[in-house]
Amino acid sequence: MLVPDAGAAALSEQYFRSEHHLRAEGVTHTLVIQTGTPSTLRIPLIVRAIEGTPYRDAISPYGFPGGVTDGWSEMPALAVDWQGTELVSIFVRERVQGPHCFSGGTARNEVFLVDPCRPLTLREMHRRHMRRNVRLGFVSTVRAVRDALPEERAGFRDVYRQTMVRDEACRRYFFSDAYFEELFASPVAWLVTARAPEGAVASAAVVVRSDGLLHYYLGGTADVYLARSPAKNVFGGMIDLCLQLGLPLHLGGGLQPGDGLEDFKRGFANASGRLHTHEIVCDAAAYAALSDGHPGGGFFPAYRAPHRQ
Repeated sequence: MLVPDAGAAALSEQYFRSEHHLRAEGVTHTLVIQTGTPSTLRIPLIVRAIEGTPYRDAISPYGFPGGVTDGWSEMPALAVDWQGTELVSIFVRERVQGPHCFSGGTARNEVFLVDPCRPLTLREMHRRHMRRNVRLGFVSTVRAVRDALPEERAGFRDVYRQTMVRDEACRRYFFSDAYFEELFASPVAWLVTARAPEGAVASAAVVVRSDGLLHYYLGGTADVYLARSPAKNVFGGMIDLCLQLGLPLHLGGGLQPGDGLEDFKRGFANASGRLHTHEIVCDAAAYAALSDGHPGGGFFPAYRAPHRQ
């Protein structure tokens, strides 16, 4: 069943299924799947019209939401009868470490973690740069985002947006002020900042708690301070928080396998894993017709491949 409840049936205290995140992301429905036994899976989804057609498809909100699993045992997505959704396709983002909605799935990029129960040795260059920044007068702080000063929140938004411009990110990652206000209102989010000697926010990140992990969610560095790598001090602050709370820290991965961002994060980690997604075709005939002539190059759904936009 596809329930038009803005994700209410999938709400939880975990950030990626919280009211703040689902509202910020514009979640429209909950996908409810039931089996013959008393077990239910509830997945928050954003249902979208497919422009120029009478069809719709759906996607999980950004992040690692998975679903609410009440007595649910993983099964292949192919075992589900999808006709009742009246959707062409669904793209499901799983939790980082489970429990997962469905078995199998597509293994995505490698992601890096800090496990507080395992020995951790940061890369020597990272440690050296962090010590240098402290000597120069950079100051790191970690506080609940709801307790952060207005100028700290504004500084975070500024360095995040500078980073998106610098990286030529797609429009989807230029979040609105309203999106940030929902994030800032969360009781399970922290703001980690590195201030330059003159007091400006040089680098900052928001960390959220979801499904037994801390997640490095959004972050960035001001253009003018890039040469000093203040993000390394921010990563140090995130690791301190992870050790204090006794929760593993998920740092994410790179934009592409083996890129500089992946290598940067690897230097802070002592564990790794893989993200998983599911590319579900609910209406094979409609999917084939919409995708005709648009192979998508691995993009799902193929008819939404970026070259068409």
